[in-house]
Amino acid sequence: MSVKIFNTAEVQDLLKAAANLKANGSNERLKTIVHRLLGDLFLAIDDLDMTPDEVWAGVNYVNQLGKDGEAALLAAGLGLEKFLDMRMDAEDKQVGNDGGTPRTIEGPLYVAGAEVRDHTSKIDLDEDDAARPLRIHGIVKDLNGSPLAGAIVECWHANSNGFYSHFDPTGAQSNFNLRGAVKTGADGTYEFHTLMPVGYGCPPHGATQTLLTKLKRHGNRPAHVHVFASAEGKRKLTTQFNIEGDPLIWDDFAYATREELIPPVTEKSGGAALGLKADSYKDIQFDLTLTPLVSGKDNQVVHRLRATVE
Repeated sequence: MSVKIFNTAEVQDLLKAAANLKANGSNERLKTIVHRLLGDLFLAIDDLDMTPDEVWAGVNYVNQLGKDGEAALLAAGLGLEKFLDMRMDAEDKQVGNDGGTPRTIEGPLYVAGAEVRDHTSKIDLDEDDAARPLRIHGIVKDLNGSPLAGAIVECWHANSNGFYSHFDPTGAQSNFNLRGAVKTGADGTYEFHTLMPVGYGCPPHGATQTLLTKLKRHGNRPAHVHVFASAEGKRKLTTQFNIEGDPLIWDDFAYATREELIPPVTEKSGGAALGLKADSYKDIQFDLTLTPLVSGKDNQVVHRLRATVE
């Protein structure tokens, strides 16, 4: 068909009715968003001359996406989560609050409830013969370079099979394996004793990879470590760093790579004295700079559904 009906009074009345714009006492913000998104969809159907078969294929895909529990994964893979970061970066620049460690996407695999330890946490709870020991450490600072005492740093990452605990399809990992949280002391330092992660790919038969394959895209990420950092009077930082040398660093399907988030990986000895599983180990220093509140508020906190374990 080549007809265009979006701008007709009948369609515009349908959009207003579907979003219930005239209702009193309802959520005005929600109505505005639904009206706009639905209108954009109707307009796309008109402009692209989508067939009913194509529209219903999309509806069926959304159903499958929900069954697979991959909506947040797809949000990363289609750049939605990256776009939100880009908007927050622009907002920070506008108000002059953009000097801290760069943010990047959280991803869908965080689990709340890790025990907070003082300064250092050993988080490799399970044996993993394929992974070398890794020490992650750094200083949490403010924009003036002063250390922040009492800051909370959380980290989580995949094992040598590319699986995260609580989401491992093999069921092999213990609760909070390769996940931890530490509280900094007066010197602002933190430390995690863990194992080298590898990158991961989307579930091969899941809805996200199905769409990416049709787009001729891969669904793989480079090896990386996720980080949350927060301190009193500072904004919460959501970031991650990539493992230097990974071939996918600049080909991340989730668009999370940033130049400043690729710290050097050095080879060191003395791991046995630190309680690592071998004397020779990899070492990554990743300092974190937190930014001040904006008008007394933390505008970096994102409220989203996250897994929680008591």
